[in-house]
Amino acid sequence: MLQGHQSWAFSKRPVIQSSATVVGPDEAKGPLVHDFDLVHGDMLLEQDSWEKAERKLMEEAAQLAMDKAGLTKEQIQFYVGGDLMNQIISNTFAARTLTIPYLGIFGACSTSMEGLAIGSLIMSTGSAKHVLVGTCSHNCTTEKQFRYPTEYGSQKPPTAQYTVTGAGAAVLSASGDGPVVTGATIGRVVDMGIKDPFNMGAAMAPAAVDTIQAHFRDFHREPGYYDLIVTGDLARVGYDIACEMLEKHQVPMHQTNYYDCGLMIYDLENQPVMAGGSGCGCSAAVTYGHIMKKLRKGDLKRVLVVATGALLSPLSFQQGESIPCIAHAVAIESRG
Repeated sequence: MLQGHQSWAFSKRPVIQSSATVVGPDEAKGPLVHDFDLVHGDMLLEQDSWEKAERKLMEEAAQLAMDKAGLTKEQIQFYVGGDLMNQIISNTFAARTLTIPYLGIFGACSTSMEGLAIGSLIMSTGSAKHVLVGTCSHNCTTEKQFRYPTEYGSQKPPTAQYTVTGAGAAVLSASGDGPVVTGATIGRVVDMGIKDPFNMGAAMAPAAVDTIQAHFRDFHREPGYYDLIVTGDLARVGYDIACEMLEKHQVPMHQTNYYDCGLMIYDLENQPVMAGGSGCGCSAAVTYGHIMKKLRKGDLKRVLVVATGALLSPLSFQQGESIPCIAHAVAIESRG
C-alpha cells in the first residue's frame, strides 16, 4: 500500500457512498450555495453559544451523510473527525451525540483530507465496513479563539481570511455507488518562519507545494492526470504564492485546472471576506458539496484535493513562535 516515500495507493478503493454539507448565512451568499445540503440563516443555529452552534453544524452534516447513505449510526464502525477548537471539542461533543467509536484528529484546516485519508486507510485494510469522516468550523468561534472576539470588531488587513461557518461529512463504504478514493499523500510540517496570524495563506502555501510535489513524485504522475487540483484554503494571497512556487519548481500545473477552495466558496468581489475563505469547513464544504456533485455527474473524473492547515495555537502565538503548517492530499476518482 505504501507508494513512494509518504503516500498510500489503495488497491481496495473505498467508495464515498455519500457526503453532506451544512453552512451558515455568509456561505449562502457565495457562488456555491446550490451545492450545499443545508443552509442556516443565522450564526447561532438557535443555540446559546457559538461553540454549541459549531457542534450542531457537525452533528447535522454527519446525520445527513448517514441518511443519504441509508445507514444508521449503529452500522458505522468508526468516526474520524476533528476541528479547530481547543481539544477538538466540536467533534468530540458531536461524537458524544453520535455514539460511534471515535478517532479524534487535529490537522487544523487540513483536517478534512487528513480524516478522509485515515478513513480510507481503515477501509482499505478491511478494518471496517463503513467509516464516517467529517470536520467543521465556525467564523465566530475561530475568531474568538485565535484572534479577537467577534464583538470586538477589530479591523483586519487584506491578507486576512474569513473563517467558513460550515461542516462536511462523508460515509466511506467497501462497496456501493459513488466516487472512490484511490490514494493519499501525507504531508510534512513546513515552517518558513512566518508569525503573522493574519497572513495564513503565505504561511501555508509552502506546505501545499511540498505535498503536491511529493504526490507527483510518489505516484510518478504529472498534474495533467487530474481534471482539477484544489488546495484547501490558501485564498488569494497563498494561492498566488503557491502558483509562483510551483512555477519556480517547474511543476507543469498548466496541464490541469488548479484553484483554491478559499477562492471558490465566496464572492470575493462582493463579500467582505478579505483574501478569501479559511477554516476546516472551507475545504470540507467545497469538496463534499461542490466537487462531489461534479464527480457524481461525470463533469469531473479525477480530482486531487490538497487541504492545508496552520498548526498554531493561541499559546504558541503569544509566546512568539512561528507558524508550522501542513498539507494532506487525497485523490478521488469517478467510476463513470
